[in-house]
Amino acid sequence: MTILPRLPHLVLLIPCYNEEPILHNTAIILMQLLQNLVEKQKIAENSFLLFINDGSSDRSWQVIQQLHTENSFIKGLNLAANAGQQNALMAGLMKICDRADIFISIDADLQDDIAAIEEMIDKFREGFDIVYGVRRSREVDSFFKRQTASAFYKLMAALGAKTIYNHADFRLMSQRAVKQLGLYGERNLFLRGIVPLLGYPSATVYYDRNGRSGGNSKYSFHRMLNFAIDGITSFSIRPLRVIASLGILFLLCSLIAIGYTLHSWFHGETVAGWASLMISIWFLGSLILIAIGITGEYIGKIYLEVKHRPRYHIEEFLD
Repeated sequence: MTILPRLPHLVLLIPCYNEEPILHNTAIILMQLLQNLVEKQKIAENSFLLFINDGSSDRSWQVIQQLHTENSFIKGLNLAANAGQQNALMAGLMKICDRADIFISIDADLQDDIAAIEEMIDKFREGFDIVYGVRRSREVDSFFKRQTASAFYKLMAALGAKTIYNHADFRLMSQRAVKQLGLYGERNLFLRGIVPLLGYPSATVYYDRNGRSGGNSKYSFHRMLNFAIDGITSFSIRPLRVIASLGILFLLCSLIAIGYTLHSWFHGETVAGWASLMISIWFLGSLILIAIGITGEYIGKIYLEVKHRPRYHIEEFLD
């Protein structure tokens, strides 16, 4: 008699920030997905959803409480204050890392194609601990967002950070991968850069991203800019090396300029150089300010890390 391997216990993690208008619909769709996967014998019957409320200012937590009351397979985790999506995901993963075999994170707006989840599970059963959901294209994004996202991934690659192009936070992780992730104690979390560092066998699933079903995007330009800065400064010191290289380059340029100035002075060829002087002052002044700003980002991160403050505070857990 052939003994079938135990079906994996799955948890879907859904971080939420002011998602009150769409939570009911999201829960219905994802519970139906779990039911279909159970019927196909892809996952265990005790698989469940975990909604993580990231300090929402609307009634998101009250909606999650209601959903939990109506369905015991819907769990909830409420953070005491807004900690950011990355910390919210980490809070959820650490809270239930011993409760399942595989964990899949997905945004509450369900723009990521849930049909890819079954393929992720198949990849896990083939022996992959990490499965990245990667968008085939960015056609649903605005021109500005497409260009800035492309520039960000290219810049991260140029700076030596190991990221997956067009991958956000739609991914599957095995229990052992999640436990190893928990060993990374930095406060400035950038999961898209940390997860590839784990080194476990990984695979990629491609999907088409859908339009948002309701509510508004929580990623304003300001948030995206801060996210990009955190990603760059958390995983690369090359900006500091670029500053040092520019300093050496401009030192050489200044030596050439000094030599040219002395040569002109000895030959009586000096002329008023107000325009070139002003251009030089403004140009070098801007470079100095940029260098100070970049250095300040790193010093600021050191300042936050050495205080060892908690990344989040859990107020309530609905089990």
